[in-house]
Parts: sequence; structure tokens; C-alpha cells
Amino acid sequence: MNRLGFVYSDVYLQHKTGPGHPERPERLSAIVRRLERHGGATGLVAIEPRPAPKEWITTVHSDEHLVAVRAAAREASYAGSLDTPVCHESYEVAVHAVGGVLAAVDAVMAGDVRSAFCAVRPPGHHATENAAMGFCLLNNVAIAARYVQKRHGLGKVLIVDWDVHHGNGTQDIFYDDPSVFFFSVHQWPFYPGTGAARERGVGKGEGTTLNVPLPRGSGQREYLHAFEDQLRPAANDFQPDFVLISAGFDAHEHDPIGDMRLTADDFAQLTHIVKTIAEKHCGGRLVSVLEGGYHLEGLADSVEAHLKVLSQNSTA
Repeated sequence: MNRLGFVYSDVYLQHKTGPGHPERPERLSAIVRRLERHGGATGLVAIEPRPAPKEWITTVHSDEHLVAVRAAAREASYAGSLDTPVCHESYEVAVHAVGGVLAAVDAVMAGDVRSAFCAVRPPGHHATENAAMGFCLLNNVAIAARYVQKRHGLGKVLIVDWDVHHGNGTQDIFYDDPSVFFFSVHQWPFYPGTGAARERGVGKGEGTTLNVPLPRGSGQREYLHAFEDQLRPAANDFQPDFVLISAGFDAHEHDPIGDMRLTADDFAQLTHIVKTIAEKHCGGRLVSVLEGGYHLEGLADSVEAHLKVLSQNSTA
């Protein structure tokens, strides 16, 4: 079996979003309970998160953004938009979320694990250089991509985003950067309104953004077509040195926010495709980071299936 790292800490439960908000601490509790109940935690290598140093966060975010998020947390108000409530602990929790992902990257690069899954919150892929939005404060995956490059000296990073919402923040950060390939498959039209197929990057980054917008009601057939016919050949051309997944599970058929029709088994198939890409091009170096997923049972089912595939020996 591949050694699979697992990032989790109770610190992530301290980000409180208020009654009725879908991005709530119970999401992580449901994942942990499922893994413990079914023995899925057996064999996982625990990776302890730490606060991310500011120097890495500011490879992606402006100082002004950090000041704004910190101020919102002090006031226990809203960060960026009214859909992103925060509490007094939220900024520090977000810094620990980033730090958990960076610790996972370090563990993969050190050879302590082959790949890793980060059960962190708040999520990150909507956060831009200067704005929090869509439940996201700091862009965990984008910061990790820069960390892979600047701390570990790897040249090319592939980011695969299968959250039901387009990762507008991640796209925006790397839109003119040919060293980061951003692939997103998402419901369209839908929040946040970005992610049209014509959005392909600009300047030197033209062609290293690939969006596959899908209509509501799409399921296994449409997603597998996107991954096999668009992601795989693009990744083969790009030849990444490291793979990151923005692993949102809100395209699950029971999710209260999305209108897609994926099952846990479908997420397992998507995981297998991305894993084989990592095996082919970069020795299996892969870190997966939780984004959305708001039906607790569907989320737990999907994460369990995701981890089962990541922990299996390669069949690539």
C-alpha cells in the first residue's frame, strides 16, 4: 500500500460560521467519524499542521488582504462578502489550514508519504490575491503551489479542481503564469460566474488554464469525458512535477448546494485518473486539499472513497 498522509486537527473546528451555514465544523467531524468507524484511518500517516509563516502566504496574497481578514476576525463579522462569516479564531484557523497543506507538501517531498489528503477548513479556492469570498479566506492550494516551486524548487505544478464551483481565485492568481496548469470542471452557469471554456489564460500563461463547464445534472459520463479527453492529454503535454487537487465534493448527487449527480464511486474514478497522471509524470507526488462538500454523509462517503484510491498501490 502507498503511505498516505492525513492532515487534520481540532483547531479546524474553531472556525465558526453560525447556525445554518453550510461550511460548518461538522463537515470535518463527519469525515473523521467515518474513517474511525470503518477503519479507514488505519495506516494513514498523521501529519501535524502548524501555522503557515506569513512569508509563504504573501507569495499569493497581498498584505492588505491579510490585514482585512484579520480585522474581520477581530470584529467577528464577514470577510469580503456576506456569505463568508468569521469568528474571532477564524484568521488563525485559516493560517493553520495553509500550514497543514504546506506540511503535507513537505512530507511528500521528504518521502515520508507518497501522497496526502488535507482535511482542513476554511476552504480556499475562491480567495483571490486581495479578496475573501465564497466561504474562503486564504487560498490553500495556490499557496501550496508556490511553496512547491519556491521552497522545494520544482518547476511545474498541476492543479485539478473538481469542486462544483469554479475556483476563480486559483485561476486568477495563475492566469498569466505558464508554470502552473489550472484545470477546473464545474457546474455552469453557477457561482461565482467565472470558468467559461474561453478562459484559457493570458500572455505567457495562455493555454495553461483549462475550464470544462458542465450543465446542471451532469454525472459520471460527463465528468469522465472531461478527465479522460481533456485533462489527461493536457497533463501529458504539461508534464507536471507535482499535482495538487482542490477536492470539493459538492458535485455529489445529494449535496444541498450543487445540482450535479456524482456518487462516491465516481469520485473514486476521478481520483484514479489524477493519481495515474501523478504516477506517470512526478513519481506520484500528490496532495489533495478539501474544498466544498456540504451533505455530511455524501461528503464522508466521497472522502472515504477518495482516500481508498490514494492509498492503493499504483496500477498506472
